[in-house]
Amino acid sequence: MSSADHEREEEADGLRKVIHVDMDAFYASVEQRDEPSLKGKPVAVGGSSQRGVVAAASYEARKFGVRSAMPSARAIRLCPDLIFRKPRFDVYRQVSDQIRAIFLDYTPHVEPLSLDEAYLDVTADLKGIGSATRIAEEIRRRIKAETGLTASAGVSYNKFLAKLASDQNKPDGLCVIRPGEGAQFVAGLPVRRFHGVGPRGAEKMAQLGIETGADLVARDLAFLRANFGSFAEYLFRAARGVDLRQVRADRPRKSVGGERTFFENIAGADTLRATMDDIVEIVWARIERADTRGRTVTLKLRYADFTTLTRARSLHHFVADKAEFSAIGHALLDDLMPLPQPIRLMGLTLSALERGEEESRPTKDGQLTLL
Repeated sequence: MSSADHEREEEADGLRKVIHVDMDAFYASVEQRDEPSLKGKPVAVGGSSQRGVVAAASYEARKFGVRSAMPSARAIRLCPDLIFRKPRFDVYRQVSDQIRAIFLDYTPHVEPLSLDEAYLDVTADLKGIGSATRIAEEIRRRIKAETGLTASAGVSYNKFLAKLASDQNKPDGLCVIRPGEGAQFVAGLPVRRFHGVGPRGAEKMAQLGIETGADLVARDLAFLRANFGSFAEYLFRAARGVDLRQVRADRPRKSVGGERTFFENIAGADTLRATMDDIVEIVWARIERADTRGRTVTLKLRYADFTTLTRARSLHHFVADKAEFSAIGHALLDDLMPLPQPIRLMGLTLSALERGEEESRPTKDGQLTLL
């Protein structure tokens, strides 16, 4: 980007400078970095068996249509030369911590979304650089130098646009949407690119003649409310490039929990109960670190066909200790057994929280995905 472009990047009155950084094919890229013979080859992280599922795919694999959450059997049919590697989440977390430390050199306002992406508000950056574009370029250079991985970044004046921009020039790309350019940028995008619009939502919009941001902005709020209910206000603002959400490094914690995704579906009472024990151990440790307590325990199961089921139990008192937390989790599970089919995910969460006397900041990795 030229120096003239940098000079044109000025903050408009009342607008923020927001960067969204998204690592490129993060899990698969870490595997290719640590095993150089995999570079340039189609790689999937996940289980390779008939009942396995893809957790992440390299860009070489994506060219064949391989995507995350795809059954491994289908992925192999699409790409017979696909190379599977088992996930190493301890390594991915270590790399994520390295990247997070880089972010914090520039701003304390870092809102992580997952291990591989985060929002940064650099309106007043710690190094006094002044240009969000320069900061994004510097962060990307440092990530490459310090981790050997590439990241894409989007720069704009709100979170919605910054996230759209980070996906625009992937992989290893940068996109800047300056004040005054947001509505025009959004107008040319398919509505499927809007965060929160899934395949079914996009299909419904297509039936209503809405396929792009320009189509969406042409509909008034009354029309959107009639067809999309409470989602209408978001769509109305997004179509105009408007997003009033702040980058919040310390979002109030509503729950503490974690979920474990299996790359081989599991069944059987003994296996399920042993898995519950593992989750209880890790989640209760997080509850203690967060210095919080709660009244509601929620069990989440996702079956092999991707159907998701939740069951919760609320108490009149706070959960007393790990033993009670474990007992409730097991009781919720026992009430559902025998399960109608194997599961690919189990999660346990404590909510209806109240902090202890000593205030505690949320952990950096947000909602933990258990191994």
